[in-house]
Amino acid sequence: MDRKTTRRAFLSASAAIAGGVLSAAGLPTSSERPATAMPERELGNTGIRLPVFGLGGAGQTPLSRGPEAAALTLVERALELGIRYFDTAADYGPSEAYLGKVLPAHRDRIFLASKTAQRDRDSAWRELERSLQRLNTDRLDLWQMHHVAHGSELDALFGPDGAIRAVEEAKAQGVVRFAGITGHYEPDVIVAGLERYPFDTTLIPLNAGDRHHPRPFAPTVLPVARERNVGVIAMKVPAYGRLFRPGGLDGMYQALGYVLSQPGVHTCVVAAESPEQLSANVEVARAFQPLSAAELAAIEQRVAAIWQETSFYRSWG
Repeated sequence: MDRKTTRRAFLSASAAIAGGVLSAAGLPTSSERPATAMPERELGNTGIRLPVFGLGGAGQTPLSRGPEAAALTLVERALELGIRYFDTAADYGPSEAYLGKVLPAHRDRIFLASKTAQRDRDSAWRELERSLQRLNTDRLDLWQMHHVAHGSELDALFGPDGAIRAVEEAKAQGVVRFAGITGHYEPDVIVAGLERYPFDTTLIPLNAGDRHHPRPFAPTVLPVARERNVGVIAMKVPAYGRLFRPGGLDGMYQALGYVLSQPGVHTCVVAAESPEQLSANVEVARAFQPLSAAELAAIEQRVAAIWQETSFYRSWG
């Protein structure tokens, strides 16, 4: 099968999945066909290979806001679907505690990431210890400096008593394996962070709508990350579903296909409101094939009129 045919198959199959019409499209349901593994990529210079899709622990979802039973069901379904990358944060409500009730039995085969918004060494350490306790684990695969939005925060992180000291100490003690920086406010600040410290990863918003922003993340951060071989994790892939509003994209197959086709992107994290939504998203990830430049441009054009409402998170400074 040539590349054009493969891509066409991805688009048609993914569209059917996103629309919930698998049977109507003549495709077997997920329970009738063998599971297909998601594509994997190496996460920058970490030496770790991860599926291109991971579960996020924030948003209007059971993990951060729902009852415990719904959250645990969601995590168990994620494991069944082959998800190995789980992303959470100290300030995502009960997310860490919920993950800590399911993931310990699978600890050796998953990649577990959390975050701290603390900027000083002592506060960051206290939050790390609390995260480990909630997650019921003795180590994090990835600990991220959360929502770094301003240059002054970088100065605090790298100050004499900054949180980077906690990162260095935790890595030396084997409590943390890799360190990352995240942000969805100002791409130049993320670039400055990557230039000031050898972060292993960065978690940034990437989607077709952000391309229209006066200060887009992709052309600003991705070249720097690629030059340093930093692992790039995409968030806000469907912009909390706003990319699917009238005048926007048809479904997750376009949103996910767009982001995973960006050079230098290794994986993404997307939250899920239900096991059914999670299953549909994983099916799209399994079917992923890189899109051409023309296809990417067409997706960008489709959201040109609604990019401002899809970039709402850029005001969270």
